[in-house]
Amino acid sequence: MGAERQHYYGKLGTPQKYDPTFKGPIYNRGCTDIICCVFLLLAIVGYVAVGIIAWTHGDPRKVIYPTDSRGEFCGQKGTKNANKPYLFYFNIVKCASPLVLLEFQCPTPQICVEKCPDRYLTYLNARNSRDFEYYKQFCVPGFQNNKGVAEVLRDGDCPAVLTPSKPLARRCFPAIHAHKGVLMVGNETTYEDGHGSRKNITELVEGAKKANGVLEARQLAMRIFEDYTVSWYWIVIGLVIAMVMSLLFIILLRFLAGIMVWVMIVMVILVLGYGIFHCYMEYSRLRGEAGSDVSLVDLGFQTDLRVYLHLRQTWMAFMIILSVLEVIIILLLIFLRKRILIAIALIKEASRAVGYVMCSMLYPLVTFFLLCLCIAYWASTAVFLSTSNEAVYKIFDDVTCPLTGKTCNPEIFPSANESRLCPNARCQFAFYGGESGYHRALLGLQIFNAFMFFWLANFVLALGQVTLAGAFASYYWALRKPDDLPAFPLFSAFGRALRYHTGSLAFGALILAIVQIIRVILEYLDQRLKAAENKFAKFLMTCLKCCFWCLEKFIKFLNRNAYIMIAIYGTNFCTSARNAFFLLMRNIIRVAVLDKVTDFLFLLGKLLIVGSVGILAFFFFTHRIRIVQDTAPPLNYYWVPILTVIVGSYLIAHGFFSVYGMCVDTLFLCFCEDLERNDASQERPYFMSPELRDILLKGSAEEGKREEVEE
Repeated sequence: MGAERQHYYGKLGTPQKYDPTFKGPIYNRGCTDIICCVFLLLAIVGYVAVGIIAWTHGDPRKVIYPTDSRGEFCGQKGTKNANKPYLFYFNIVKCASPLVLLEFQCPTPQICVEKCPDRYLTYLNARNSRDFEYYKQFCVPGFQNNKGVAEVLRDGDCPAVLTPSKPLARRCFPAIHAHKGVLMVGNETTYEDGHGSRKNITELVEGAKKANGVLEARQLAMRIFEDYTVSWYWIVIGLVIAMVMSLLFIILLRFLAGIMVWVMIVMVILVLGYGIFHCYMEYSRLRGEAGSDVSLVDLGFQTDLRVYLHLRQTWMAFMIILSVLEVIIILLLIFLRKRILIAIALIKEASRAVGYVMCSMLYPLVTFFLLCLCIAYWASTAVFLSTSNEAVYKIFDDVTCPLTGKTCNPEIFPSANESRLCPNARCQFAFYGGESGYHRALLGLQIFNAFMFFWLANFVLALGQVTLAGAFASYYWALRKPDDLPAFPLFSAFGRALRYHTGSLAFGALILAIVQIIRVILEYLDQRLKAAENKFAKFLMTCLKCCFWCLEKFIKFLNRNAYIMIAIYGTNFCTSARNAFFLLMRNIIRVAVLDKVTDFLFLLGKLLIVGSVGILAFFFFTHRIRIVQDTAPPLNYYWVPILTVIVGSYLIAHGFFSVYGMCVDTLFLCFCEDLERNDASQERPYFMSPELRDILLKGSAEEGKREEVEE
């Protein structure tokens, strides 16, 4: 028996031995992983330098404002185009040229205008009429009516035709709509091309679609943005409701842990049951309705997602998904009913720990604030880097010209040799780029920016985990609770983490950041390879993405437990990770059936909050209920605020439950350590509470081992 135990522990590390001086987190500790701390500081200095360089060269106006043919911004305050926020294309049909895909710029003159055209008008008709003053505002700035019609159109001074347009992403696009099955722009079904001939409007429609490239996607984006502008107030209210529900749930969990867990389980089942019932009622209501039997495959992708809610197949799919989820949860509850009782005891102990360290409930706000700083710095640096290119001007010509595509200088182009070789050519803004060493290094700087974001974000999360672990470990290893609990355990743990273990936190965050940046690169390569038909490459890419996803999950799990050991013993990252891993392996059964059961219960709590707020948002934004005298604003897509509220509610609930999750993980690891260090004798008493000891050791192998020792 002894030989078997020695062989078992030899494979899974050495168990902790009794130490009468051990009273919880060690205070006399030294700095760990100093080299990683130095590397982190140097990386932060380099990151700041990259930000300064990007802010020096970048110009976010290139993203916000459209640019005319002269490279000037439309709608920018302090410029001559300050009152001209929209970009107007002289001949949008030419944007159908393949050159658009290469240069990202239409080969037609573009000017900034105060508003888009609202009527159909040709230059020939407007030249000698009262409409010329209106027409003139769509000509190049400074245009004088002292040329012939052919010269004006040849030189690109004025557009040949105006069509009713609407602004989209600050650009004027033809206001195309269907009337009785006929495509129209305004009230016209044909347009004049400027040379006296009229063409069907379908040609203009195709040109407009190709000009935008992703016109429908942009329309979808603009409509979503409009929905956010009119519903943000109610979205904030929904998120506040989610926060209040999460906080109330946590407070009740502190005093009524057992009852709240069972109430949570029953409520989740009821919420899913109502979802199934609602889907069935919608499915039955659509029976016999025209068009409701169209399949999802036949319908295809539609930007207006409300269309899918008029199909019976959609509600059938929802009903099946919810039913499967309901059955899975019920089966898990049936088979894990005994383990759920043990998990409830662990949650009760975690509730007591949180009750004695109540300020731990506010620590997620610190993590949230630090993460917001990381995200803001990364996003601003990325924008400045992406807009730090210089304006590049190229030669455009409607006819064959050997110089087409060559770079040019718009200031000297009229008197240059290029204009004499190609009389019809124009020197206009093409794109933002550059040939300097800085511009060639922009891709590398963007990768470094993303890598530093992952590293710093993981460091912030690691700091929070070590801080909470140190505070809750102080509670567990207090023999007489709460008398032996140190003063301000959370602040003490935070100070120890920053003073002694910045390097260890940086080490763990660095390993995770490397894996995450590799996953980002794999996603980028996968997007580039989608056009290829190499099945082996796709298979290899899928395998790599799956392997690195699993590796990231494992590293997160290992880091989390390593941080707990760092908080308790003050050892370096590698030693802590090794000790935590072997400790968990020596208690693998408990890890599988106890620690993960609590994670499952916390997941149900998150689903309860998200489901309740989601149902409330659904009824409100679909005008099925009213709050006092107010009602939901009219929306293009009511699923936009609903999904936003659901995702935001989950993040809020996750933030609150993460404190309980870290508390449970810390107490569980301390419990495993307690079993190895002590034996419940008077000389070596357990540090766990009597309630926790009775239910965790009931019927376990440890009881059997103690009985054998006593015999």
